[in-house]
Amino acid sequence: MAAEELSVTPAAVSQQIKVLERYLGFKLFRRLARAVEVTPEGMAMLPKIHEAFECIAAAVERTRHTGDGPLIVDAPPSFASHWLIPRLARFTDANPDVVVHLSSSSHSVDGPDGSRLGGLGMFDPRAATTTVAIRYGAGHYPGMHVEKLFAPVYVPACSVNLPTAKRPLSRLADLKLHTLIHDDTLGDERHEAGWKQWLAAAGVSDVDATRGPRFANAALALEAALAGQGVTLALRPVVDFEVSSGRLMIPFEMAVASPYAYFLVTPESIAQRWPVVAFRRWLLAECSRH
Repeated sequence: MAAEELSVTPAAVSQQIKVLERYLGFKLFRRLARAVEVTPEGMAMLPKIHEAFECIAAAVERTRHTGDGPLIVDAPPSFASHWLIPRLARFTDANPDVVVHLSSSSHSVDGPDGSRLGGLGMFDPRAATTTVAIRYGAGHYPGMHVEKLFAPVYVPACSVNLPTAKRPLSRLADLKLHTLIHDDTLGDERHEAGWKQWLAAAGVSDVDATRGPRFANAALALEAALAGQGVTLALRPVVDFEVSSGRLMIPFEMAVASPYAYFLVTPESIAQRWPVVAFRRWLLAECSRH
């Protein structure tokens, strides 16, 4: 087998082993009648040798794929604009040789039946060569390398300038004084946590959960909230950056679980390429902070 891997004859392999054994001063293999087994001395060397070969392979892979082109990252609009972009400079600073192209569309969100909203769109992981996807969904992506990032929760969010003396937002009952902004990303209230579910969980019964404008995705709903148009249900920790920067506030800490989570989805064929490995390690480290 070793001879086949190296494209040489078995005799050539045996000769090189003998040369190495003379150099080391001990046997690496015990030759039996119909088999060969590794000696205790050989077994003692194996872990470090394995580690060394992995380092060599990683170095070769990194050099080999540095010029493969940009690393394309496809992500849901709200995740891309409100979570990933504020942190992305940390990745590019640490990996200046990796050029990142960030794309964003609803194709990175699972539909109620588990399919991708809008079809394959810009991201077809089976055809991609340098593309990874951050998916908001159930996590069932056959044939893909899948790692869970985090499971968000829905909390109310609004502009810090929205509450006023005439229209406060200090009690749950105050929500009736404000516009409710709706996120129709999934388009099916049976499969997402909306105002109806949040108000019921909070024990609020005198606020109309159906009133207010509706937006096609979470990014648009958040922009409306940032513009002071009302209160939206936002995914946390996706909006934590906006909260910490003083643009958004969370008036009530009551949260309801999302039916979905965020996953990093990578074609198996490129999962071990250096730019993908570097991005995955960085992304998981960032998510672990939360």
